Amino acid sequence: MENSLPPEGTAPGTNEPAVAADSPAPSVPVAPALPPPLPQPSTPAPAPAKPASSVFGLLWRAMKATVRFVFGALDALRKTLHFLLLVLLFALLVMAGNPSSPVIPPQAALVLAPQGRLVEELSGTPLDRAFARASGQSDGEVLLRDVVAAIDVAATDDHIRALVIDPSGLDGGGLTKLQELSVAIARFRKTGKPVYAYGQYFDQAQYHLAAQADHLWLDPLGAVAIDGYSTYRSFYKGTLEKLAVDVNVFRAGSHKSYGDMFTRASMSPEEKADAIAWLGDLWNLYQADIEPRRRLPKAALQAQAEQMAARLEAVNGSMAQLALQEKLVDRLATWEEFENELIAVTGEDEDYHTFNSMDVMDYLRVVRSGEVFMPDAGDSSRRVAVVVASGEIVDGEAPGGTVGGDTLAAALRDARFDDDVQAVVLRIDSPGGSMLASEVVRREVLALKQAGKPVVASFSSVAASGGYYIAAAADEIVALPATITGSIGVFAIIPTFEHTLGKVGVTIDGVGTTPLAGSMTLERTLSDDTKRVVQMGVDDAYRRFVSIVAEGRHRKYAEMDAIAQGKVWSGEDAKEVGLVDTLGDLDVAIQAAARLAKMEDGYRIDYREPALGWAERVVVGAQVHAIEGLEGLGLWHQPSAAEKLLRRGLNDLQLVTRGMGRLNDPRGLNVWCACDVR
Repeated sequence: MENSLPPEGTAPGTNEPAVAADSPAPSVPVAPALPPPLPQPSTPAPAPAKPASSVFGLLWRAMKATVRFVFGALDALRKTLHFLLLVLLFALLVMAGNPSSPVIPPQAALVLAPQGRLVEELSGTPLDRAFARASGQSDGEVLLRDVVAAIDVAATDDHIRALVIDPSGLDGGGLTKLQELSVAIARFRKTGKPVYAYGQYFDQAQYHLAAQADHLWLDPLGAVAIDGYSTYRSFYKGTLEKLAVDVNVFRAGSHKSYGDMFTRASMSPEEKADAIAWLGDLWNLYQADIEPRRRLPKAALQAQAEQMAARLEAVNGSMAQLALQEKLVDRLATWEEFENELIAVTGEDEDYHTFNSMDVMDYLRVVRSGEVFMPDAGDSSRRVAVVVASGEIVDGEAPGGTVGGDTLAAALRDARFDDDVQAVVLRIDSPGGSMLASEVVRREVLALKQAGKPVVASFSSVAASGGYYIAAAADEIVALPATITGSIGVFAIIPTFEHTLGKVGVTIDGVGTTPLAGSMTLERTLSDDTKRVVQMGVDDAYRRFVSIVAEGRHRKYAEMDAIAQGKVWSGEDAKEVGLVDTLGDLDVAIQAAARLAKMEDGYRIDYREPALGWAERVVVGAQVHAIEGLEGLGLWHQPSAAEKLLRRGLNDLQLVTRGMGRLNDPRGLNVWCACDVR
């Protein structure tokens, strides 16, 4: 460090030579008008400054830093404790407004009123969902296995005298999920307990759920709308031409049709033929579910849809009367009449003057608290782990509702190194996505098998393209007849905007060290060589995809190539062509995994879910009590029918548009199926 004192022989604060007191004055002109200076008292010269590097200075600075650190840590601790105290006080205050936890009446009806889409995995983190609900923003999702678990326990609970279905808030979720729910209701019905359903309006998915009831009532001003299955999407070729945007679509698979929306004005003949086939399978399965339950002749629903106008005219336009006439419902009645019917079964709730009831999710909370016996799945030392892959497959990590390749691979890896886990069921409800992320997951499936732990893939509503890719290496594949699967193909899409920019006078020019340098920028036309490079990459990815499927299915490449080509199959047809081993639900897949691991004599089912941290548990718990308290004080309300309808429309729009926006394969190679069903 440089010395801060001035050099010897200079005046402090200057670079001028010091002048001695007895030396002659320098020849600098002085104004004669100024009086001579007054004599000043003599003062001692200031002591020289202590060097900054002295030991004392270092110790002093260290002591100050230590004090600052200690007080900073104490202040951070104070703020943390203050936050926790506020959370605790908030929870206590709200609990004071409604201190009681759900209590099952001595006799009650279990009310199944799902609010949102049935899903295999909830989107986001538990903390995200807690804050969303606390702020009045419904996540619009209902976990299928939670509802099934509650119904199964209620079937053997003497407090529960009946099941009441209110499907008005259901937003669908896929025919397979409705079928699995109907199987649980059938198990409940076998105990001899009645099942009731009431509604003011039933759409197609809602009616499938309501039709599982023994007694199905409709409001006199209500309606039943069953119109079959369809798949429609927008085509943007005309718009892109008007905007002068060039979209370069590269694909492998003659039926891989997603890119058509950018290059065509309508569906290709191949896509229409495929869609008619698998949509027809779904519609036939829907009719087969409903017509026997309602004691209708075969193809009755098809005839009603085809002759709707004429049949409606015969009852003067009353949709409710038409539903009664066509035996879609048992009775037209008001809600008050329905309540009186249930009061005779469960008794009257004196506070609300309705029948004694308990919501499915409240009932499940009581069940999980241990107040109601929940059957043990078997020996806890041996487990079948169920790992869920739900949503689009993306590269990296992702929260629930989206399949992060790294996130799902980590869950499979945890199961591999868990000594209690003897087998794994990979539950898939995904249209696919990034090929690289799918490969990361597939490698973990192979590692599980090499570790001696069998893997069974269980298909939910959709397991197509990348959703099939991650299942291809499994020891066994189980699908439901209404599963949408296949779509074994690859595509890449690169838009360029050089002509769009040219319309407003923007031109692009420059140089590069090679012909490929800068060739992939969006403001330049793709060169022929660049297009060849991309297409060869897509073709190579397709060959790899088909080879992986052929290896996993123990078939020749040529056989799988003929089945692939981007074709979409129903689960029923997929079994016929060898893409699926067994038709069945999740329970069938779990039993298959136990059989392969030789655990038929006893095991526990272990759903692998991210554990809540302490902060998440505090906030989630406080949120639950907060909503209960606000409901008790009349400050919380469930969304109205109009709000539900708006949210349903927004959810449908999001489901249609979000998939492509989430794809993030670093090479742009996507294994994704745009198989949206309505």
